[in-house]
Amino acid sequence: MKHLVVLIDDLKEKGVAFKSICDGVIDTTTASGDFIFNIFSSLAQFERRLIQERVKAGLEAARSRGKKGGRRKIVVTNPKVVMAKKMHKNHGMSIDDICQSLKISRASFYRYLNM
Repeated sequence: MKHLVVLIDDLKEKGVAFKSICDGVIDTTTASGDFIFNIFSSLAQFERRLIQERVKAGLEAARSRGKKGGRRKIVVTNPKVVMAKKMHKNHGMSIDDICQSLKISRASFYRYLNM
């Protein structure tokens, strides 16, 4: 949020202002509009920080209960990995067709081949 404040200050120095089309209250060319804009900016920053703190606390609580976060690793015996390797080995299909039929990305396909 600090970057936004610096950006807004830089724009003010260049004579650029913000005026809301839908809501006439926010008009940074006036003192009251600038004040309202800064209040909304502060509230947004406050809410963002609260969310960050809650997420951090939730992750710490989960870790203390022995939970791990993140996606499970894909193993070599995964059916999609096995099928991708078989389809590639047969040379009958293009890589794009293989990716479409297995509903995987091209990057995942190459990752499967390297397993």
